[in-house]
Amino acid sequence: QLQASGGGLVQTGGSLRLSCAASGFTLQGNAIAWFRQAPGKEREGVSCISPSGNITRYDYSVVGRFTIAKDNAKSAVYLQMNGLKPEDTAVYYCAAGRCIVDEGVIKDYGFNSWGKGTLVTVSS
Repeated sequence: QLQASGGGLVQTGGSLRLSCAASGFTLQGNAIAWFRQAPGKEREGVSCISPSGNITRYDYSVVGRFTIAKDNAKSAVYLQMNGLKPEDTAVYYCAAGRCIVDEGVIKDYGFNSWGKGTLVTVSS
């Protein structure tokens, strides 16, 4: 089971750090991704990281602002979000599985374990 945490309310330009923790299994052999879903919109991939943690991918909308990191010893993954914008407002989910990127888009069908999301709200 995965659990995302760290969401909250922040002003434009602010920062948040999301955490994804696993219980009942290890994240070590899995790629981990962050997805988000804004009200009325489809879920979209934000970032993913390889099982070893040495390969990362980002959606173009967050490049240079978000950083994903993996701590296999703690079985945790983090998403550092800087320079937040109102359009980043969404429920953020972490997922475990395989990171599949097609034409720059992180696909959700590679992931088979999903956690409950955490709400990020960025005020203007």
